Amino acid sequence: MEVHHHSHTARKKWTHYFWEFLMLFLAVFCGFLAEYQLEHKIEKDREKQFITSYIEDLKIDTASINRNLEYQKTRKEQLDSLMLFLETQTIKGNESDVYYLGRVLIRTRRFQTSDRTITQLKNSGALRLIRNEQAADSIISYQKLVETVLGNITDERDERRDADPFISSIFNPYVFNKMLDDDNIISKPSGNPPLRSYDTSLHQDLAYRIHQLKGSNRILYTRLTQLREKAARIIIFLKKEYHLK
Repeated sequence: MEVHHHSHTARKKWTHYFWEFLMLFLAVFCGFLAEYQLEHKIEKDREKQFITSYIEDLKIDTASINRNLEYQKTRKEQLDSLMLFLETQTIKGNESDVYYLGRVLIRTRRFQTSDRTITQLKNSGALRLIRNEQAADSIISYQKLVETVLGNITDERDERRDADPFISSIFNPYVFNKMLDDDNIISKPSGNPPLRSYDTSLHQDLAYRIHQLKGSNRILYTRLTQLREKAARIIIFLKKEYHLK
């Protein structure tokens, strides 16, 4: 009678399973690390792109600030001159100058900040990409000062609007109309056309509004100067931190 022998496969040692598990774990872990490094590099590249774009915005802002500072200097001279005419009552014989100063009183030069990058960062939630804490703080600090300046500009606009009723009472609108050309440029009227009113009480009411505008003029000049200095410091800092030319 033939005898059959049962073959027994050798049992794998526990160390074999351990090495299989370890190799699998290392493969998964290395894949995770590679993906993490790639994602980290992409985010760093995006951060650098945002910083580069933000620096360009600051340069645009600086140019706009410089133009507005020059305007504020001229504005101060105009406000001082009109206030002097009203205070000394030396208007008669100088009506052409007074008309010009009265007409430009309600004008302004807009300061418009370049906010494309910061808006994109906020709307996309990408502000978190700015990992450098000092860089993030400097950006936030600058934007807060921008908001303050824009608030001051709004206050100044309201003060100009408050002067409208007194300007319309003192000046002849038909003369104003002839002073404005097709390009919206204001010129002095020829001769010395009479004012609508020489009432000193109305002149004092207008002088008070000019006084308020002079205060806003000083505030805007100071804040815009601070903003320009802050922009210059941030540009230097960001270029150094992110190794930009």
